[in-house]
Amino acid sequence: MTLIPHGLRQVARLSLLPVLALGLLAGPAQADTYPGKPIRLVVPFPAGGGTDIIARAIGQQLTESRQWTVVVDNKPGAGGNLGVDAVAKAPADGYTVVLGQTSNLAINPALYPKLPYDPVKDLKPVVLAATAPLVIVVPNSSKYKTLADVLAAAKQTPGALVFGTPGNGTVAHLAMEQLQKAAHIRLQHVPYKGSAQALTDLMGGQMDLYVSSIPTAISHLKGGRMKALAVTSDKRSSQLPQVPTVAESGVKGFEANTWFGFMAPAATPAAVLTTLNTAINQALQSPTVRSRLMGEGGEVLGGSQAEFAALLKTDLQRWGRIVHEADARID
Repeated sequence: MTLIPHGLRQVARLSLLPVLALGLLAGPAQADTYPGKPIRLVVPFPAGGGTDIIARAIGQQLTESRQWTVVVDNKPGAGGNLGVDAVAKAPADGYTVVLGQTSNLAINPALYPKLPYDPVKDLKPVVLAATAPLVIVVPNSSKYKTLADVLAAAKQTPGALVFGTPGNGTVAHLAMEQLQKAAHIRLQHVPYKGSAQALTDLMGGQMDLYVSSIPTAISHLKGGRMKALAVTSDKRSSQLPQVPTVAESGVKGFEANTWFGFMAPAATPAAVLTTLNTAINQALQSPTVRSRLMGEGGEVLGGSQAEFAALLKTDLQRWGRIVHEADARID
């Protein structure tokens, strides 16, 4: 073993001091100048959908108010899992974030036997953006005028009434599983791959009710082709203020929403996460953004990273239990 004389060791230590000082100064400088290049905002669903619209509205506001360059990257597949996984495995430098939602962050961990990412270990919450209720609809010709009518009929003839959803394991499907348990009824579920054919079948009388996002259903509601029985939020939707909640319709305490939130790779520096949280919170206060999100049936949220983390923890447990109890399986 080569021994370094004491004097040289002192010189070596002293010679490192400027380097260490530069290193200590570099961290804050980098945080202060963030972002120094375009931010890639991954949307794990196709362009034109609700998640995409929210992402683009906020990205555009960040560009206008802060002169950031935000590039929306649609990466659909596997129920949103592909896009979320891509961000979980991306460099943790603040330049790749994802707009996830209830399905791919809180439901899919229980629904998919081998999910390639862990939403708690591999990602860090940035900020909640919005929440949106579902709406339970029937064809305009339906004899059911209220959700209470549906519940009463379901109790008289268990398993006879048919409801459709956009697919197995979706928030719509699991919300109805939750409703059946809470109301002590049994319905028959028909999963579709999306809403287009389902709404055609509903209006054609091939099912009794359908559970939809508000933007998907609202043109049919305004056109008089369908009737809305209830929304699944704890308060009425600003888009459908005349429609009662499920809780108002006799199922006390019921609530089932889809929320949307920004996430970043787990090792992203805390200072960068704080910068993103502050910027997105400010963007959410823009009248343009608020109008766009509310136009999609959403309610603007915002808040702290800790609040998002607490919601994610609660919903992982809640939706995981519902998936297990319903024995829900992916299509």
